[in-house]
Amino acid sequence: MDQRTFEQFQKLVYEKSGISLGPQKVALVAARVGKRMRALNIEDYEAYLAFVKQDEKGNELVQLLDAISTNVTSFYREAAHFDLLADLLAEWRKQGQSRFRIWCAASSTGEEPYCLAMTALEAFQGGNVDLKILATDISTRVLDIARKGAYPANKTERIPERLLVKYFHPPARGGEAVYTVKPELRRLISFNRINLSTPPFPMKGPMDVVFCRNVMIYFDHVVRTRLVMEIHRLLRPGGYLMVGHSESLTGLNAPFKSMQPAVYKKA
Repeated sequence: MDQRTFEQFQKLVYEKSGISLGPQKVALVAARVGKRMRALNIEDYEAYLAFVKQDEKGNELVQLLDAISTNVTSFYREAAHFDLLADLLAEWRKQGQSRFRIWCAASSTGEEPYCLAMTALEAFQGGNVDLKILATDISTRVLDIARKGAYPANKTERIPERLLVKYFHPPARGGEAVYTVKPELRRLISFNRINLSTPPFPMKGPMDVVFCRNVMIYFDHVVRTRLVMEIHRLLRPGGYLMVGHSESLTGLNAPFKSMQPAVYKKA
């Protein structure tokens, strides 16, 4: 892929997703775009770019963004946030709150929202609450995986044994070593495609907690600011925003109070 063609992909991806591809990403883009080109039997990068732009329904643009977006996740990644969430939910419940709304803004293949659901159910100890979790991602591919809720045994190793037994169906005898999410967990979560670079978003809120972790690292200052202000709009007063441990709101002039590293509260 020559520099001019890369810059065209770079511009298109930024305009449509907010993902900022640095100049060092040429090889990555070439490899990921190449997979789509082979699937479509297109041999030239510029021809594929033209194909994407000429697709009036936008289906191939979705495929391109699926290919470009990076999806790295695991169960209980950056586990301290789930411990804090459990404490917050238990305290709010003790204060009499019974309606809870949580948004997982970059849900990837589903591990994070399912952890949110397990954390919430354990915090409420079977109490009668109105709990809903919204899980969103730009990639239709990872959303399909998340909706199925089926994970190889090696992916579930960080789930405590007690919770694995309680919330997952074990692998079938003689079949693949795959654990499947039980309905009581699955019914709490709605999976939807959202482009985080294009607020305002369709949900009304108010949200109690937003997990927007390890995605803003792919955005520039303009897109990050826009996203954080939209999260602020959707959060209720006193609601919490959790970002990735390698991220912060420093320099964004956002109306949040820093509670601890990667944890912010709406005043």
